Amino acid sequence: MRLTIARADLARVLTNVGRVIESRNTIPILSNVLLEADADGLRVTGTDLDIVATDRAVANVEQEGSICVDAKLLAEIAKKAGGDISISLEADRLTVKSGRSVFKLATLPATDFPSLAAGKFDATFDIDLAALLAPAAFAMSTEETRFYLNGVFVHLQEDGDQFIRAVATDGHRLSRHQMAYPGESAFAGVIIPRKAVGIIPKGTVTVSVSEAKIRISAGDFVLTSKLIDGTFPDYQRVIPTGNDKIVTVDRDAFMKAADRVSTVSSEKGRAVRLSIAPGSVGFTVNNADAAATDEIEAEYSGEPIEIGFNAAYLSDLFGVFPSGPVTIAIADGGLFKSAGFEGLLLVGMPMRA
Repeated sequence: MRLTIARADLARVLTNVGRVIESRNTIPILSNVLLEADADGLRVTGTDLDIVATDRAVANVEQEGSICVDAKLLAEIAKKAGGDISISLEADRLTVKSGRSVFKLATLPATDFPSLAAGKFDATFDIDLAALLAPAAFAMSTEETRFYLNGVFVHLQEDGDQFIRAVATDGHRLSRHQMAYPGESAFAGVIIPRKAVGIIPKGTVTVSVSEAKIRISAGDFVLTSKLIDGTFPDYQRVIPTGNDKIVTVDRDAFMKAADRVSTVSSEKGRAVRLSIAPGSVGFTVNNADAAATDEIEAEYSGEPIEIGFNAAYLSDLFGVFPSGPVTIAIADGGLFKSAGFEGLLLVGMPMRA
């Protein structure tokens, strides 16, 4: 293997691929990237056995070849190099040169690098997947016992037109976001794991999905991930229905008031009590050492009601919405919507305040 590549191009692909590589590994090969030099340039691949990421960069390849090398070391060299980088394989060492800097790195055989064969896919379509998932991602669970909630559930929904929905919940809050489905082939609902959700490129990508894997392609960057093998709960059952107590508030004013009163909270996840009355929403936090109240204007014409929510969860829910009016439909919890964010529905479970 012998090639020359622009420092910025090498740094870019190593950064993109490096996001799937875990910093601590008991299996040495998983700390490595696979370098493959061919007539089309340099292809770089990294994996953690559940996700594999591949990216490609233009390079002047004098001799084709493939080898594995420590991902972190090569990335640090690429970031600090002063100019174009030449890479050559000599015996079992990878020589990396830039200007007068010379590095000789240990290698592992390319044949040792694990393969995550993609297999057949049930559907392929183009969509801004990051934009679909982002409004739901905050509600993913981190509990290992309910592993099937540690991701975003994506499925198709027929509602006159066909929609693609992204749903996440941790049992305390739920987010459901939907867009028009741009594909033609149907696919079964899948759960995309948290780590994969966090590294999906922004903008329109090509998505291919099967029951076991998802592949996301954005130009030369390709991300293939295993899906969570579990059954997502029937989330429709926890979405409150028949909510006739509807209050409209200003998103920014609500967030600021909730944040002000939660200043006196002495416990993580302290509840904020909302006192909803015609024309206003009151905020109250009480603990053994301090108390706080606040109030904002609101549109509401029903009977006065009180309900408690986790202060941190309220901040997360409202933080997804853009500035402007937010409606809260009160029943056995709160149903949150914003005219400024079509297709998004949020649910917050109540707590004692």
